[in-house]
Amino acid sequence: MREIIFDTETTGLDNRDDRIIEIGAVELENRFITGRSFHVFVNPQGKQVHPDALKVHGITNEFLLDKPDFAKIIDDWLDFTRGAKLIAHNAKFDVGFFNAEFARVGFPEIDPGRVIDSLVLARRRHPMGPNSLDALCKRYGIDNSKREKHGALLDSELLAEVYIELVGGKQAALTLESDDNSAQKQGDDADLPEIEISARPRPLAPRLTSDDIKAHQAMVDVIGDKAIWLAK
Repeated sequence: MREIIFDTETTGLDNRDDRIIEIGAVELENRFITGRSFHVFVNPQGKQVHPDALKVHGITNEFLLDKPDFAKIIDDWLDFTRGAKLIAHNAKFDVGFFNAEFARVGFPEIDPGRVIDSLVLARRRHPMGPNSLDALCKRYGIDNSKREKHGALLDSELLAEVYIELVGGKQAALTLESDDNSAQKQGDDADLPEIEISARPRPLAPRLTSDDIKAHQAMVDVIGDKAIWLAK
């Protein structure tokens, strides 16, 4: 089972107008990180990086001037992701930007059936949150000390470790699941296997002594009709 954990950085928040400027991704095979990765900076073709976005990722307009535009990297991206599930944190954001970029060059949208949103998985597993990437790294003891700013490749590497924990941890990866739907089943909190419980051949001997029973009865007599188990 092959999965791609990916992240993007963009010029802003509106995929109708803003553009992707960085893509990072790492490969999982049967829930193990393979070491294969994809990383590229993308020229936004004249779209300026919004100051608020610059504060988040630190990627400047000047840095992007000599980078390839999206049309020139799309084949490499499709080759890297072909046949794999796609996992992102708040996937609606990243997939929305990819679909907008695909539309500009005449490519079809990403099949939503390929996409798994790790934020949705996190909210199901930890409904009280918080479920940001930093919070999940802290929860699972994953070192994110190098994450001074957002970066697509670093965030993908961290998310890969978080995702493995969300779907059952490294021990679960040892099952080497081959079912294409296994990631979704794990994410949907698949039912735990039933455990058959058989009766003891001989009941355990009571551990209460006669003095314990007398002391308990004395306490009950003192409480009387005010005992909470007598309330109607």
